[in-house]
Amino acid sequence: MIAAMRRWGSGGRRLALAGLTVLVSCVHLGAGQWVSASLALSRDAPPAAIDVRFIQEMALTEPPPPALPPPARRPRPQPVVAAEPAASAVAEAASAPVPPPPVATAPPEPADDAASAVAEAPSPAASAPPPFAWPPSTQLLYALEGSYRGPIVGEAQVDWLREGERYQVRLEVRVPPLFKRRMLSDGLLGDEGLSPSRYDQETEVALSAPRRETVQIDGDRVQLANGKSEPRPPGLQDVASQFVQMTWLFLTRPELAQTGATVELPLALPRRVGRWIYRVQERGPLELPFGTIDAVHVVPQRDNAKPGELAVELWVAPGLLYLPVRIVIRQDADNYLDLRLKTAPRIAVLNAPSS
Repeated sequence: MIAAMRRWGSGGRRLALAGLTVLVSCVHLGAGQWVSASLALSRDAPPAAIDVRFIQEMALTEPPPPALPPPARRPRPQPVVAAEPAASAVAEAASAPVPPPPVATAPPEPADDAASAVAEAPSPAASAPPPFAWPPSTQLLYALEGSYRGPIVGEAQVDWLREGERYQVRLEVRVPPLFKRRMLSDGLLGDEGLSPSRYDQETEVALSAPRRETVQIDGDRVQLANGKSEPRPPGLQDVASQFVQMTWLFLTRPELAQTGATVELPLALPRRVGRWIYRVQERGPLELPFGTIDAVHVVPQRDNAKPGELAVELWVAPGLLYLPVRIVIRQDADNYLDLRLKTAPRIAVLNAPSS
């Protein structure tokens, strides 16, 4: 009996040791996997925010002029007027029976031609519009009201950040304690406006684990959050960059901000790439928490929308560089978010002294 117990004890110790070895191995394996996952998550983390300080309110400015033919294109009738004296002189010379000497030696014509050439040449100010200057880094704070299974109240914030040729658009919507969503567009500035390279979307819903979706835009391909890869259409924007791209379009092409104009934007959503068409509606006063401001209403055309996709309409203020002063995000008639700018935008001033 004692011998049996000794044999069992020896075997039990070996079994316990083996079990401990397996347990330690599992712990190390699990820890290694956790560290690997953490490092991968860290490598895939959204880009850090560009560091700026918003210290000054944006002042209202005179909006760009309405869409009219550029001044450089309008002097075309002038060459006809300037050419009339020369044409009449030729006609008179042809009708004269004998070419009079003054006509053969008349020197005023070259002087007149030179003067008319000077008159016809548009001034540099008229022919060359001032170079486009991107708006400074700007912060917009919104009051949020809406409805989702009942009235909801919250706030939203849009940060337009730029540093050299790089930009970020950071949009955050908060409806405490139910919902929070952060959207980030990161990319470069170019001749065609914004060129996104990455879009991140993080969603937190009460009683649910946070969810993050990333869209990578590289070269001529778009890697969607669902793993699919699609061709990159020219001028592609993402959910966050579209607002600033529209600002750029209105600033560089004021005719697009006129009633009846349309703006087409290819958009990369987390799960698909599509083309959105916005139509410019009426322009008029808009009541905001900090006052009344002139705004242009822009609405989406829903012809190409998929079931369940959100529709975004906005009001942009010509006096605030066409920044969005009101944004309505609508799922259907009963579920929507209404964001209204609650204070004047704040801008970052270059070389501002440290406080």
